[in-house]
Amino acid sequence: MKYGINTLDDFDFKNKTVLLRLDLNCPYDPDKDILKDITRIEAAVPTIKELSNAGAKLVILAHQGGDLEYHNFISTSYHGQVLSDLLGKKIDFIDDVCGPAARQAIASLKNSQILLLDNVRYMAQEMTLFETKLKLTPQEQAKTIVVSKLAPLADIYVCDGFAAAHRAQPTLVGFEQLLPSAMGRLFEKEYEVLSNIMISPKHPVIFLLGGAKIEDAFDMMPKVLSDSIADKILTAGLLAQVFMISSGIDIGDVSREIIYKKKLDIFIGSAKELLLNYKDRILMPVDYASSLNNNRIEFGINKLPSSLPILDIGSKTIELYKEEISKAKTVFVNGPAGVFEKPETELATKELLTHIARSDSFSVIGGGDSISAVNKYGLIDGFSYVCTGGGAMVRFLSGEELPVVAALKKSANRFNK
Repeated sequence: MKYGINTLDDFDFKNKTVLLRLDLNCPYDPDKDILKDITRIEAAVPTIKELSNAGAKLVILAHQGGDLEYHNFISTSYHGQVLSDLLGKKIDFIDDVCGPAARQAIASLKNSQILLLDNVRYMAQEMTLFETKLKLTPQEQAKTIVVSKLAPLADIYVCDGFAAAHRAQPTLVGFEQLLPSAMGRLFEKEYEVLSNIMISPKHPVIFLLGGAKIEDAFDMMPKVLSDSIADKILTAGLLAQVFMISSGIDIGDVSREIIYKKKLDIFIGSAKELLLNYKDRILMPVDYASSLNNNRIEFGINKLPSSLPILDIGSKTIELYKEEISKAKTVFVNGPAGVFEKPETELATKELLTHIARSDSFSVIGGGDSISAVNKYGLIDGFSYVCTGGGAMVRFLSGEELPVVAALKKSANRFNK
C-alpha cells in the first residue's frame, strides 16, 4: 500500500475478474480516421500486461472524446486494435458497455484473457453534464447502471487512469464502494512523481498554461499563487484571452464570440480578482497571431482584428516568455500556446516547448494535446516528466484531493479490515 491506497502488489489476481479503468482518451483525425497520438495507450500497457500475466480475467473500461463539445467522440474499437499491436496479443472488443452482451462476454472470460468494452461515455450517467449538474456522491454513483450491472461480475477494481482522477464519474469513483480496489502502475507513478515535486519544488517555479480547457486552471491558480508555489504564470490559449477581457482589452468580435459560446465568460470575474491580487506574477501576451489565406499574421494587443480569431501568441510574447523560462528551476506546462496543428499558428507552441526541453529546469508537461505537441516536435525526451493527465495534474497541484484518490483510499479502509 502507498499513500493509503492499495497497489497491484496487494492482490493475487489469478482466476479473478478484474475491472480495469483506464484513460485512453486520444486525439483523433476524422479525415484519416485514425488516432493521432497513442501515448496514453502506450502508458497503459505495463499494467495491462502485469494483470494479464498474473492470470486475471481482465475487463477494460475507458472513455474517448469530450461529450460536451462532441470532440473526438468515437468508439474504443480503435484503441483495441492499437492495444493488440502493442501487446502482441489479441484484445477482444465488444460494442457494448454493460448490456446483456457485455455481461455475457465478461462471464465467459478465461484466465489472462482481455476484453475491452466500448466507450463508457456512450452511457448517459458517464457524461460530464451528469457529473457537473447532479454532483452525486460516490455512494450514489455506485447505484448507477454501469456500476450496478458490472460490479457483481467482478472481484477487484483497478484504476490506472490518473489522467481522469479529477473526475467524479461512476466508473471512476463508484466501483470502489463495492469492490476491493487498487491503483495501477501508471497511476502509482504519476501520483508519486507529482507528490514529490509538490513537497519542495525548486524556485523559481513557472507555470505555462494554454489550451482550450481552462476550468481546472482557475481552480488551481489561487492556491499556487497564494501559497507561493508559482512564482510566475505565463498565460496562452483561451486562458490568456479571458485574462485580456478581464483587463478591459478588446480581443475582437470573433475571439470574444468564441469565449462566450464556450461559456468561458464565467471566469472573467475570477481573472479580475487574480489580477488584482497577483498582477505582477501573471503574464499576458503583448501580441497575437492569426491566419489569413494560410499565412501567419501578427498584431499588437491594441490592433486586434475583429474579423479574425486569435490562434497563437505573437513573436514578442514568445521572446518574453522564453526569458522568464530561462530563469526557472521548475516548469509546469499544461496546454499548447496556440493551434499547433496548423503550420502558420504553431510557432509559439514549438518555440516554447523547444526552449523548455533544452533548458536545465525540472520540467513537467501534462495533457493530451500537450503530449501530442511534444511528440510532434520530437521533444519528449527533453522533459523531466510527461504526465498523461492535464486536468488531473493541474487539480493535484491545487492541493485538492482528487475524487478518484479519495475513493481508492476509502476502498482500502473498507475492504482491508
